[in-house]
Amino acid sequence: MKLALIGIGQAGGKIADAFTARDRARAGPDIVHDALAINTAKTDLSGLSTIPEERQLLIGETEVGGHGVGGDNELAAQIIERELDEVHTALNEISVHQINAFLIVAALGGGTGSGAAPVLAAHLKEIYAEPVYGLGILPAADEGGIYTLNAARSLQTLVDRVDNLILFDNDAWRNTGEAVDSGYEAMNRELITQVELPFRAGEIEEGQSVAESVVDSSEIINTLSGGGVSTIGYAEDDSVTSAESGSRGLLSRFTSKAGPTEDSAVAVNRITSLVRRATLGRLTVEADVASAERGLVVVAGPSEYLNRKGIEHGRSWLEEETGSMHIRGGDYPWSDDRVSVSVLLAGIGNIPRIEALKRQAVEAQSRLEETRASHDAAMDSLSTDKLDSLF
Repeated sequence: MKLALIGIGQAGGKIADAFTARDRARAGPDIVHDALAINTAKTDLSGLSTIPEERQLLIGETEVGGHGVGGDNELAAQIIERELDEVHTALNEISVHQINAFLIVAALGGGTGSGAAPVLAAHLKEIYAEPVYGLGILPAADEGGIYTLNAARSLQTLVDRVDNLILFDNDAWRNTGEAVDSGYEAMNRELITQVELPFRAGEIEEGQSVAESVVDSSEIINTLSGGGVSTIGYAEDDSVTSAESGSRGLLSRFTSKAGPTEDSAVAVNRITSLVRRATLGRLTVEADVASAERGLVVVAGPSEYLNRKGIEHGRSWLEEETGSMHIRGGDYPWSDDRVSVSVLLAGIGNIPRIEALKRQAVEAQSRLEETRASHDAAMDSLSTDKLDSLF
């Protein structure tokens, strides 16, 4: 699938930049056809290394002078609304006929990302026929009340304006005891690892092995159709290729002409196990797997290890686990020295992190109102005291 990748805000820009860098470095065809970074803070844009300067858009200079919105997502929404003409000029540089979808990346707790992403999504949906997906990053619970409020507000608006919203929960991916700031880079790498494979599947260049069961862009689009929220699971196994030293290990038996052997069962079990690990392990956002309305299983690796029967077994297992008849699956031959599985679960419900976020947002809003009331009372008292002193 060819993507127009748009990173909004500090986190969104960094992730889009790292995603593009990884895409350019990987052997095989690029999936990021074009990348654009949008921000209200000039320093955040200057820190990007892969998205070129001409594809970096600074907005809100009149209002905030390039210093960011300070967590004010309402101001960010107003700014991008007023500057949609400039944004559209940047979008016009994208060869839309060469892409399959837009992917907007934003931290839902920040100011610029959480405020501007829903506005941009609505604009893209109005102008273009290509699907518009969101990749939203949920803040950690201890990042502060304003981040929680921003995320709760932005989440509901964004999910209504994109064709599908893939969530990544910082809380679930931060190492125990690790500070949020120091863990951002590692979490961003994990995010890209989790999200990359479903979009990469089906992009084959000349000379590359062709998948037995092709997953093309239409399969991904159909899985993500219907709106709502999605989560992704990932698992990998590099033991097959590491065993090739000397006698080529398992590979010699996989390619044996002796007919069906025990190794076929080993391959089936390996892929089925990876599908289970990807599904029941750590998802980008924890959710009730049985609530998924649709799903996609992608198995990637050297073509010698992509056992079709194993892929079908894994897909059938996921059908039983979700109770959904809309589970697609296929393989993707690539040059990585491991077998990797990505499971995309779309239209999920019963997401504990979102429920917790809503409760935290209510509490944060209550504290904010109490603080404002206390401040207003103090100001009223101060004004009265000054008046009394005059008479």
